[in-house]
Amino acid sequence: QVQLAESGGGLVQAGGSLRLSCAASGGTFSNYAMGWFRQAPGKERDFVASNNWAGGITTYADSVKGRFTISRDNAKNTVYLQMNSLKPEDTAVYYCAARDKYGLGFRRYEYDYWGQGTQVTVSS
Repeated sequence: QVQLAESGGGLVQAGGSLRLSCAASGGTFSNYAMGWFRQAPGKERDFVASNNWAGGITTYADSVKGRFTISRDNAKNTVYLQMNSLKPEDTAVYYCAARDKYGLGFRRYEYDYWGQGTQVTVSS
């Protein structure tokens, strides 16, 4: 059983940056592909980014491409989401997720473990 804990959320002005972290425990981190999702009030939980077990292959939602970067440090059992040029529409609870496969995942059902989420609020 893998436990995931996000951190790094907060309040930031539009155009600013935040870096989210997700620390994993209870499993062999390098066996899992990782992903980030987000959920705004009243909306579905949407895919944001994913990377494969080694971090060398990544993919992003079109809405964040060129602004967000997913990375991981397998020695620290941690995945990151660097968010730059933030917009008010990026406001959401951000969740990290682990997939018990080596390859990328794009959909919620492809992930086996979830964190509790961290709030990101971008003011205009």
